Amino acid sequence: MITLTNLSRVFRTQDLETTALSNINLTVSEGEFVAIMGPSGCGKSTLLSILGMLDSPTSGNFEFSGNNIARYSEKQLANLRKASIGFVFQNFNLIDELTVYENVELPLQYQKISKVERKQRVEAILKRFAIDHRADHLPQQLSGGQQQRVAVARALIGKPKLILADEPTGNLDSKNGDEVMAMLRELNQQGTTVIIVTHSEKEGNYADRLVRLFDGQIMVDKATQTSPLSQTVEVA
Repeated sequence: MITLTNLSRVFRTQDLETTALSNINLTVSEGEFVAIMGPSGCGKSTLLSILGMLDSPTSGNFEFSGNNIARYSEKQLANLRKASIGFVFQNFNLIDELTVYENVELPLQYQKISKVERKQRVEAILKRFAIDHRADHLPQQLSGGQQQRVAVARALIGKPKLILADEPTGNLDSKNGDEVMAMLRELNQQGTTVIIVTHSEKEGNYADRLVRLFDGQIMVDKATQTSPLSQTVEVA
C-alpha cells in the first residue's frame, strides 16, 4: 500500500535548516497495523503528516497504492485523502457547533453522497460504536471516551483504506484509552490498514509492527511480540 524510498523532509528558514526526516525507507502492506514511536522531536509527527498527504517530502519517493504521489498537486492529494484516508487525532478535532450526527456525516457531504445514503451510513456506524443514543448531542456534552468514539466513527464513515491515528489516547484515561486501542485493533482485524503515532509502549504492543525513529531516521523496524510477523530489521 505504502512505499517510501529515500524520503527526506527539510524545513528551511532564512537563517536555519532543520532536517526532520532523513532517507526514510519504509513499506507498509495493506492490512498491517503499524506503530511509529520515538522521543519528542524525532520526526514521527512529520512522518505521519507526509503519510496523510498533509505535507510533502523535500526529496525521495512516496508511492501510495502503486502511484508515486511525491509530486502530486494539492488538488490531487486532497482527492486522494478524501477517498483513501481517515484521521484520528489526540484532540478529537470535532466541530463544537455540530451534533455528533453532523460531525460524523460531514466527510460524506464532501463526497457528494446522497442524503438518504448518508443517513443510513451515519446511523449504522453510530450504532456500531455504541454512540447512537448521543446523536443529537454536542461534543462538549460527551465524555472524552465518547468524543474519541465519535472521532473514530467519523474517520471510518468514508470507508477509507487507511486509518492514521496521532496519539489517539493522549487525552483519555486508562480505561477509555484501552477501549479506543481495542477498537483500532478490531478495525485492523477486519481489514483496515492502521498506522498510529504513540509514546506508549503499551499502545505500541497493540500493533503488529513497531517502527522506532530517532533524529529523523528509522533505527528499528520489527514485529511486536504479539504479532505473527517475525522479521526484525535494526539499522545501525
